[in-house]
Amino acid sequence: MNGDENTMNTESPLVRHFTATGFVVHSGCIALHWHPKVKAWLSPGGHIEPNEDPVQAVKREVLEEAGLEVEVLNTGAELRLPYPEEVISPYTIMVEDIHDPVQGFHKHIDMIYFCRPTGEIGLPEGWLWVSRRALETASDLVRNGGPPEAPPEDVRALGIRAIDFTESTGVADASLC
Repeated sequence: MNGDENTMNTESPLVRHFTATGFVVHSGCIALHWHPKVKAWLSPGGHIEPNEDPVQAVKREVLEEAGLEVEVLNTGAELRLPYPEEVISPYTIMVEDIHDPVQGFHKHIDMIYFCRPTGEIGLPEGWLWVSRRALETASDLVRNGGPPEAPPEDVRALGIRAIDFTESTGVADASLC
């Protein structure tokens, strides 16, 4: 019996939700907000709705949460066939533990995408453009109503990779945030 058999158990009582998160890069920075329920600095993201693919979900979530229209960047391989339609693959897929007092413990299967704004770049109150340097040094970010706190390690690592990807592919803005 190998470890892969556990991943195939469809009768598990564990609840899993599919989600999509967008690391939005502009001028060498990523957009983050303090998530009051999770109590951490996060990129925009949320649940994939019925009849929605992950790319549609991440675009909707970024617009709803951060007010930004974005292009989802292709970080993976493409077949470029005339049919069937291909959905941009995520940069990675993370499995996150969620401790929710209402829904109970469950997991998010989170498809991580890198994005860049295509329109206005103003962020709503509570959102910050966070620099690569702040991510590298785990700098504490100031939030309303609480002590400063650094983003979690996975957010910092993915943010740095998103910035690196946009710079290496030439889709980065010339200015710095």
